[in-house]
Amino acid sequence: MTDQHGSLQTGDRSEHIIAALQQARETSTPVCIRGGGSKQHLIGRNCDFTMLDVSQHTGIVDYQPQELVITARAGTPLVDILAILDAEGQTLSFEPPLFNGIATLGGTLACNLSGPARPWNGSIRDMVLGVQLINGKCERLNFGGKVIKNVAGYDVSRLQAGALGTLGVLCEVSLKVLPRAEKTLTLCYDMSAQEAVRHMNQRAGQPKPLSGAFWLNGQLHLRLSGAASAVDSTVVQWGGDILESGDILWEQLREMTLPFFKDTGALWRFSVQSSAEVRLDFGTTLIDWCGAQRWVHGEHPDEALQQAAVEAGGHVSLFRGGDRNAEVRSPLTSVEQGLQQRLKKSFDPDGILNPGRLYSWL
Repeated sequence: MTDQHGSLQTGDRSEHIIAALQQARETSTPVCIRGGGSKQHLIGRNCDFTMLDVSQHTGIVDYQPQELVITARAGTPLVDILAILDAEGQTLSFEPPLFNGIATLGGTLACNLSGPARPWNGSIRDMVLGVQLINGKCERLNFGGKVIKNVAGYDVSRLQAGALGTLGVLCEVSLKVLPRAEKTLTLCYDMSAQEAVRHMNQRAGQPKPLSGAFWLNGQLHLRLSGAASAVDSTVVQWGGDILESGDILWEQLREMTLPFFKDTGALWRFSVQSSAEVRLDFGTTLIDWCGAQRWVHGEHPDEALQQAAVEAGGHVSLFRGGDRNAEVRSPLTSVEQGLQQRLKKSFDPDGILNPGRLYSWL
């Protein structure tokens, strides 16, 4: 069965999820939540418990193009959502990775993954209006709404961004969507990493249609997206070489298929101040998000990585590879750790939802 927008409706399988969680709770059996499985070995620690498969909980629940809002079940592949939006000239502004078409809406929110446009168009966390989830008590809860408005009280919907499923099994997600840009164009410049960071930050401070900025191997790439007149006038002012295959380049960056990402060893992600000085002593570096996100490869002492992140005004995490049984995120203060534990206890008192996925102690 399909709805008026052509999306496959497989039915609400939340009762199956609740039944599986009730059994897990009764037998004190932890579960590892899995949708498409595209991020199973990314971002968080290993989770080797009984799998709770939510991949069949799919379909568009509601889509109002005139309201710029879409609601879909958490197991829905992002490619299905984008196809529906594309027919209306709209898109997911946070530009999430699709991971060969198997990335799901729920997994993307749980991992808080956004693409190259994140500094300008916001993250998935910024676009979430509401969620429905099943907590560790097997209760179906609704937070937020399905309209664009200010949120009063505790914003539990956005709290799910980056929680890695430790607070509940996502059932439905409502998102704000935006119109597609009329024109997109990529400019290239040859310059050093530190010059690129200064250049990116300078350009980002101007009222121009900048929608992407990354540096790798001596080349800075700036993407312009918006009204054709605004893009064309900016090209005249900024100069640079126009890259004809720009769309392919940004897709490769978003999907992490650039040659830089093909190294199968440890991959570290720094989230720092965009203007922070570039450290190249960790080897080849990819600088994205106008300087705020930086990627490096290799086995490095945790102390050196953590110190470099602190000096740059941010934190570092082991995104892929390496020892995923150890901690993969920067340590928290005692206050932050206590807050995380109280939240976990409130949503999942028996600790059956993705235990240890975020931190070993959670």
